[in-house]
Amino acid sequence: MKTDMEIIDWFRASTTYINAHRGKIFVVFISGEAQQHENFRNIVFDLSLLHSLGVRMVLVQGARPQISKALEAQGVKSLYHDDLRVTEASSMATIMATVGQLGTQLEAMLSMGVRNSPMFGSKLTLCRGNFVTGKPMGVLEGINYQYTGKVRKIQTNAILSQLMDGNIVLLSNLGVSVTGEIFNLSAEEVATEAALALSAKKLILLVPTPGVMNSAGELVASMTATDAKAHAKELSQRGDAESQCVFRALQAALRVTAKSIPRSHLISFKENGALLLELYSREGRGSLLGQDSLDELRAATLADISGILNLIRPLEESGILVKRSRELLETEIDNFRVIALEGTIIGCAALYPTGSSLGEVACIAIHENYRNRGLGRRMLEALERTALESNMTALFTLTTEASHFFLENSYCEVTLNELPEQRKQLYNYQRGSRVLKKLLMHN
Repeated sequence: MKTDMEIIDWFRASTTYINAHRGKIFVVFISGEAQQHENFRNIVFDLSLLHSLGVRMVLVQGARPQISKALEAQGVKSLYHDDLRVTEASSMATIMATVGQLGTQLEAMLSMGVRNSPMFGSKLTLCRGNFVTGKPMGVLEGINYQYTGKVRKIQTNAILSQLMDGNIVLLSNLGVSVTGEIFNLSAEEVATEAALALSAKKLILLVPTPGVMNSAGELVASMTATDAKAHAKELSQRGDAESQCVFRALQAALRVTAKSIPRSHLISFKENGALLLELYSREGRGSLLGQDSLDELRAATLADISGILNLIRPLEESGILVKRSRELLETEIDNFRVIALEGTIIGCAALYPTGSSLGEVACIAIHENYRNRGLGRRMLEALERTALESNMTALFTLTTEASHFFLENSYCEVTLNELPEQRKQLYNYQRGSRVLKKLLMHN
């Protein structure tokens, strides 16, 4: 059980994320599988909390398993092609009734407000309407999809108006047409098109697994598009229902990331609190897919000093890094580069000019939750580019435990005599740091 101070520390740490997310638009895809899971009630509580923290939300309801079950109860066997249901006209009444019932159930859950409920006093307003215009899928590869459709248009202004008024907008997998017809759409497509049309900050997809899992069964916490495509290919070849659900979600995330949405998250709908942990904690909980760079590598500023201190303090305490005071960091901040993930410092490194066209690489630190992802190498390469731009001919570093990292990056061990005279005089013989050096190649 957490102590009072642990709760306070977590709450304070979440402030960065609360401020970053306030006023931003999140599109949340709720699969049909998520809605029938026992944890869905907790997800509704968490969605209510997001709204209370200022997030502007568009919820997209899927209904695939519920529709299949309703049709099967009537003796109708669903036909699929390329993972899309072929929707007959005779099935539309059942589909509309099923989708309508799901929407009403969610509306009722978001209206809870009794005193023993986490939603007491929330006073949410859920808005539904003809926000999605659909069109027929038509005939593809000889298959007539009949009343299965595609998204023609998202009524962006109407949705934004509701969001600005403080309402939550609910979209379903049904789209209306200008001819008055109703089409059965892919809910994942509705979510992606809504996110793109609204320039959402995030697309959040609730899936049956902790996120994207690799072949060893381990969670893939963050991915580039290249990584995600490889995982999607592997998922597509698995036949189980859970893998197919994650595959469809990952395809949706890839589509929006390739366009303009900076972050997509695949989060478990089975784990209580996973949504909050992913969005409001440094450790996260699901899988994050971002654009080309999941994080920002930039020059450090005075505003980053607290983040750098938090990052390097455990390494200083263990003796891996030399201790630096806040006052010293303030005077040396121009030498630092940082990696920031959604405003949180997860990596830092420094380059100190030492005269004689030499530079010293120091204070490379990566947060423990983001190690083994190539971030240290990325920091080192950035410092080397800076050194070249400053006409330095070589870099050196002193290290007690990271010598293998530098050796793997073309550094060679040298003697103390190769250090600049001033730096040699400051050498701490008690620490016994190894000295490594790399010559820089100018084009």
